[in-house]
Amino acid sequence: MRSRPDGGRACADAAAIIARAAAITEAQRRRPAVPILSLRNVHLSYGVPLLDGVDLTVERGERVCVLGRNGEGKSTLLRIIAGEVVPDDGTVGVPEGVRVARLPQEVPPGLAGSLFDVVADGLGDLAGLVKAYHHASVQVAEHGDAAGLAALARAQHALEAADGWQVEQRTERVLSQIGLEPDLDFAALSGGQKRRALLARALAADPDVLLLDEPTNHLDIASIQALEDFLAAWPGALVFITHDRAFLRRLAGRIVELDRGQLTDWPGDYDNYLRRRAERDHAEALANARFDKKLAEEEVWIRKGIEARRTRNEGRVRALKSLREERRARRDRQGEARIVLQEAERSGRLVIEAEGISYAWGGQPIVRDFSTTVLRGDRVGLIGPNGAGKTTLLNLLLGRLAPAEGQVRLGTRLDVAYFDQLRAALDPERTVQDNVAEGSDKVVVDGRPRHVISWLQDFLFPPERCRQPVKALSGGERNRLLLAKLFAKPSNLLVLDEPTNDLDIETLELLEERLLDYQGTLLVVSHDREFLDNVVTSSLVFEGGGRVAEYVGGYSDWERQQAAIAKPAAPRPKAAAPSGVAAAPAPRRGAKLSYKDQRELDALPARIEALEAEVSALQQRLADPTIYRDGGAEVSAVQTRLGAAEAELAAAYARWEVLEGG
Repeated sequence: MRSRPDGGRACADAAAIIARAAAITEAQRRRPAVPILSLRNVHLSYGVPLLDGVDLTVERGERVCVLGRNGEGKSTLLRIIAGEVVPDDGTVGVPEGVRVARLPQEVPPGLAGSLFDVVADGLGDLAGLVKAYHHASVQVAEHGDAAGLAALARAQHALEAADGWQVEQRTERVLSQIGLEPDLDFAALSGGQKRRALLARALAADPDVLLLDEPTNHLDIASIQALEDFLAAWPGALVFITHDRAFLRRLAGRIVELDRGQLTDWPGDYDNYLRRRAERDHAEALANARFDKKLAEEEVWIRKGIEARRTRNEGRVRALKSLREERRARRDRQGEARIVLQEAERSGRLVIEAEGISYAWGGQPIVRDFSTTVLRGDRVGLIGPNGAGKTTLLNLLLGRLAPAEGQVRLGTRLDVAYFDQLRAALDPERTVQDNVAEGSDKVVVDGRPRHVISWLQDFLFPPERCRQPVKALSGGERNRLLLAKLFAKPSNLLVLDEPTNDLDIETLELLEERLLDYQGTLLVVSHDREFLDNVVTSSLVFEGGGRVAEYVGGYSDWERQQAAIAKPAAPRPKAAAPSGVAAAPAPRRGAKLSYKDQRELDALPARIEALEAEVSALQQRLADPTIYRDGGAEVSAVQTRLGAAEAELAAAYARWEVLEGG
C-alpha cells in the first residue's frame, strides 16, 4: 500500500501545478492573435506584375495605412480584400462572419435616389425592407393618412420578421453621425457630401473591416477632422490609403508600403517609416551599384579576344548568365518626378491690393468688406469650408470677377499661372502631349526648346502614355499633367486651387520643395493641413457671414492664434496670466481705481505699443522667404514667440478695457 505523500511533497506538487498553469497562461498571452483577414502569396498581373507574392495580415482593431506611388496597385489591393477582384494566384482569407466594407476613391456611376436609399442599398438582402419602412415613416409624418399607416404597419411587420430592426436603427444612427439629411437627393450633393454618404453606406453594414481609399479627397478641413474623430473612436479594423499626412499621423498604427509589386511592413508611426525607408533605399542603391559593377566587369571579360576565350572558365560563364538573368528580373523603381517651375521676370513689389471688397451670391454674402495687400514673394493660403467662397475670392483678387463694392488693384509685370481644381484647362479628348504643347512637339524651358515627351517624363509620363487621350488618365495623372502644363510656362504669380488631390505623398513633398524655392508670389487653396503648414506664410480664413480674416503662418499657426485669442475671453479667474501680464482682480464698475491699478493702467499703453511693434517685427520675419531655407529651427522659435506675444497683447488689451471700465 502506497504511503500518503508528506506535506513537503504536496507543496511541491501544488507549486508545479501553479507553474504549469502560469506557463499555459503566458503561452496563450503570447500566442499570435487570429487575424481578421489575411493575404498569402497573392499575385495579380495586367501585362506586368502588379502584385507579386503579397502577404498581409490585419488583426481586430488595427489601423493600417497603405502607402505607395500612384499606379502601384494600392486601390487594387483594397478591391482584392473586399472580394471585388480575384487574384491570379494566392489566397485571401476572411473568417466566416467577418464583414468587410469599402469606401471607393471615386463615386460609382449610376447611384441615384434619396441619400437614405443610397446608404440602405449597401445592406444587401435587407435593403428593400429598410427602405420601405423609411418611406412609409416619411409618408405618415407628412400626411398621416390611413393608407400611410397601413403601409407603415406592413413594413414594420416585414422588418421585424426578417430580424432587421437593428439594421434600420443602425442606418438612421450612422446618417445622424455623418451629419447628412436622409431625404436629400444624392445627385444634388457636392463631391464632399457624396463621399460622406458613401462612408455612411459602408458603415451601415456594420463592418468588422473598413477599407478607405483616399477618404479625405474633396472634404474640407472641418469634415476631415470630424472623420478623424469618428474613426479614432470606431472599434473595427481599418485599412486605408491616403495622401493626407496629418490624417495618416493621427490614425495609422502601422504602415505597409506597396512598391514594385512587393508589400513591406513598417510598424510604428510615419516619421519612423520615413527614416527606416530612407535607410533601406540607401542600402538597396549600394547593393545595386555593386551588382551592376560586377556584371559590367564580367561582360568585359566575356568579350575579350581569342586568347581569353581559349582559357575561358565555364563556371564563370555560367555565373555570368546567372547575373544576366538576375538583372533582367530586377524591377527598377519608378523614377522620381523632376518638377521644375519656370519663373518669369520679377513682378512689381505690389502684386494685389484689395480695399473694402464685398461680393454676394443669391443674397448670401461671400466676401464682406475685405481688404488685404499681397506683396512680391508672399505665400498666402486660403482656408475655409467647402462652399465658403475660396475660389470666388481668388477670382476677385485676380480681377477675373468684379466686386459689388470696393476695388482691387493689380501690380505690374504679372505673369499668372492658374491651377484649377476642376482641371478645366485640360481637354479630355486631346492627347497628353497635345494638352501641354498645343499641337507642337516642343516646349520652351528656361529659354531653350525641349521635346514635349522628355518634359512629360519629368512628370512620370512614359512615352506611350503621352500619346493617350486625357480622358484615359487617373485623377493623380491628371493633376500631374496640369502641373506639367502650368510649369511649362514662366510665371511670377502662381495660383493653386486644390493642387494636392490624388497626388501620392512623394510627388506632393517634391511639389512642396519646389514651391519653397519659387521666388514669385503664391496663392493656394488647400484642405491639406500639413501642405499649408509647410508652404504658406500667411492665411486668409473664412470665418462665416462673409468675414475673411488674415493670420500669420499656416493652418497650425491659425489654430494656435485662435486659441490664444480665445483665452482672455474665457472666465478663468484663477488661471495664470500670460508672461509679463500680472494677474489682478477687476475693480468694481464705477469704483475709483486703487493706486496699484492706476499705475498698471498708466503703464499699459506703452506695453501695448511695445507688444504691437514686436508682433509686427515677428510677422515681417515670417514673411521673409529666406527664413524657410535655413531649416525649421528659427521658424519654430519665431512662431512660438509670435504666439506668446499675441497672447500677451490680447491679455493687455483685455486688462486695459477692464481698468478703463472701472
